[in-house]
Amino acid sequence: MQHAIKVPALDKSPLDMSYFPADYPILKTQNKANTAPVARVVYSRPQKDNRPIFGQLIEYNKVWRLGANEATELEFFKDVTIAGKKVAKGRYTLYAIPTENKWTIILNKDTDTWGAFVYDEKKDVLRTDVHTQQLTTPVDLFSMGFNKTDRGMDLFIAWDNVSVNLPIAFK
Repeated sequence: MQHAIKVPALDKSPLDMSYFPADYPILKTQNKANTAPVARVVYSRPQKDNRPIFGQLIEYNKVWRLGANEATELEFFKDVTIAGKKVAKGRYTLYAIPTENKWTIILNKDTDTWGAFVYDEKKDVLRTDVHTQQLTTPVDLFSMGFNKTDRGMDLFIAWDNVSVNLPIAFK
């Protein structure tokens, strides 16, 4: 017996996920993972699509979900330190308040939410400022990932001609 199903239209801001260490699930499947994962970020990737982004589409001085659709979530698989503050292992919603020269990065304990429409500052676990960096080559698809550092890792966030790094320390 045949039947029809209605398949949702392709999302213009596809969901993506990055791990630290990079490619952890693949390495685990191949028995090549030397260590447990430290973090992963789950986010939607809007496209620049020839639009002016910062200061227009993404308004300055307003809470932004860091991507599109569902609010971005950052999960730590072990305790970490951000801006000198210990952050317990767990899952958090990640927001930003962008301005031209710095962004306030926010970890919030209210997860599984859409956008920043019900953002509640009382549920913030951490706020820290990071400086913006101008990119020489614009990034069309909003991108997030991790880079290894001496103290742990940086979460990088890049879109259009702007990027920021959130330093995250762990042992």
